[in-house]
Amino acid sequence: MSFLPVTLAECRARGWETPDFVYVTGDAYVDHPSFGLAIISRVLEKAGYRVAMLPQPDWHSCEDFQRFGRPRLGFLVTAGVIDSMVNHYTVAKKPRDRDVYSPGGRAGMRPDRATIVYANRIRQAYGNVPILLGGVEASLRRFAHYDYWDDRVRNSCLVDAGADVLLFGMGERSILRAAKWLEEGRPIADLRVPGTCVMVSEPPAGALVLPAMEEVAADRAAYARAFKTQYDEQDPVRGHALCQKHGKRYLLQNPPDMPLSRQELDEVYALPYERAWHPMYDRDGGVPALAEVKFSIAHVRGCFGACNFCALTFHQGRIVTSRSKASVLREAKLLARSRDFKGYIHDVGGPTANFRQPACKGQLERGACKGKQCLFPKPCKNLDASHREYVDILRALREIPGVKKVFVRSGVRFDYALADKDGTFLRELVAHHVSGQLKVAPEHISPRVLRCMGKPAPEVFERFARRFQQLNEEMGLKQYLVPYFISSHPGCGLADAVLLAEYIHDTGRHPEQVQDFYPTPGTLSTAMFYTGLDPRDMAPVYVPRDPHEKAMQRALMQYFRPENHALVLEALRRAGREDLIGFGRECLVPPRLIRREGKGEKDARLAPGKPKDGPRKGGRAESAPGRSGKPKDAPRKGGRPESFAQRNGRPGHPAAPKPKKKRPARPSPTGKRRV
Repeated sequence: MSFLPVTLAECRARGWETPDFVYVTGDAYVDHPSFGLAIISRVLEKAGYRVAMLPQPDWHSCEDFQRFGRPRLGFLVTAGVIDSMVNHYTVAKKPRDRDVYSPGGRAGMRPDRATIVYANRIRQAYGNVPILLGGVEASLRRFAHYDYWDDRVRNSCLVDAGADVLLFGMGERSILRAAKWLEEGRPIADLRVPGTCVMVSEPPAGALVLPAMEEVAADRAAYARAFKTQYDEQDPVRGHALCQKHGKRYLLQNPPDMPLSRQELDEVYALPYERAWHPMYDRDGGVPALAEVKFSIAHVRGCFGACNFCALTFHQGRIVTSRSKASVLREAKLLARSRDFKGYIHDVGGPTANFRQPACKGQLERGACKGKQCLFPKPCKNLDASHREYVDILRALREIPGVKKVFVRSGVRFDYALADKDGTFLRELVAHHVSGQLKVAPEHISPRVLRCMGKPAPEVFERFARRFQQLNEEMGLKQYLVPYFISSHPGCGLADAVLLAEYIHDTGRHPEQVQDFYPTPGTLSTAMFYTGLDPRDMAPVYVPRDPHEKAMQRALMQYFRPENHALVLEALRRAGREDLIGFGRECLVPPRLIRREGKGEKDARLAPGKPKDGPRKGGRAESAPGRSGKPKDAPRKGGRPESFAQRNGRPGHPAAPKPKKKRPARPSPTGKRRV
């Protein structure tokens, strides 16, 4: 095994006069199967193609792109593992000071919109050389798309890059078919390979024609309709070819490719990866991103969870495919033989760790259901919610010599876990595979926001949390759930953000990090953000855009921090929730911060119901009185303060269910009264 050549001298040492492909990437060169560039380059190598690697070239001129001369077949271009704009900027559009996919974590090693910049430089250097785009950035920007950083609709990445082919999805099959097409010298515009896009003069027969780029840029309703069609047709079984006019030509997306079979996926992960960064990065301390995945195993691809804010549906698709048990164990034994392996497999996961097979048997025959989701609003009656194979693999991994612990750290879909009537997986997860904390993603607590997200009702997460706690108590373990929440998602107003803050308060959680919704290309939620419409039914959706409101929503999730006090007060007053301002147990913040001499401003509460400046009696702080003269934290029925769930059930509370209207009695065929 050895790294692929990164210099012309290394090509010559292999006896190559010129490479077949030069692979240009915005990431540092890491030959590990968690990096797409490693998989595609090794797949091509196995097929007999000569691939030279050009990682993070200097894009300020053409010189670096001429390092290997003109390749025989063409250039492959990717921005890297993630979109270059997401890599460079926070959701507040502030530059990040670190890039974990670059040597030493240095920022600034790739340009903004790297795919376009690299392709333009190649075109400048070599004229009409074939250029094939791939990776997440190209895949998710293959149609006319809303760009959050420019705040406008941009052309397909293929158009702006001036490239010949765009490969979307995972790409192992499509790259080999495209390579053969080039080798045979066939016209690129005639390419009809699943998982590829090309530019054509006229829509081919059978293709669905989307609203043109100019139309979706001018009309938000047209954009929403176009995205819904793209979303519906992102299926390898029933999906159609799609065309979208850009200027005088049409972008043609051929139907998505089928996911790899289990045998094909096993073969991909058995390729001779070095599983390391290239030695040229040793002087910089290596590439930080490798540490996260070096001792992890990806056992699955695809995700039928289909969260609306996640681009996986648009990239990997909804049909899940997985590696065999033998393949996973083979990789684990390889890890265990590594010199720096400490006995811990950090993760056995994927997009969703506890998916192993398609949601139902019909998906491989009919495709994923159009207009329906497998888990939302509740699990489909045809769902195959089984963890038997996954549990079997986890048990076998624990028995490998040298393995001390096997963790599951990538996302566990809790509603799918609960849908499995056999509780073995949850029991085994708690007993053996949690590293003190289990990360889960309820994302919000407001039913209105959860519907926009495509996530299950809050009661589902509460059931999971209770079951997790119960299992830990039975086993005498102290392990905790770490829930992820998103603020400012489309559909989330201040009232919804306050509900989430109440939930965080009443469950005793103190999130250290909070995440604003990030409108990235290729998601249903981003289409909502841009258009103010839900593409599923074209209903209007409230979108929090004002930076100050977004700051208030974010502050509510960390209401307990003194620096957020003013924002939380303002948010509660705007939302009409002054009942949460005070010193009672149910309150989020006191009415003011208390200035202590020499200590600055401090939060007025030491603990719920115990103000720092409250009058003392018998050495104990008393609760501040509420409007009625009673302490706000006085025990209610049952001697306990109300919980979030109890308050939600009160008539008039923002989250209280609306009373159902009684249907009028109507006669039954038997003559008896029926209601």
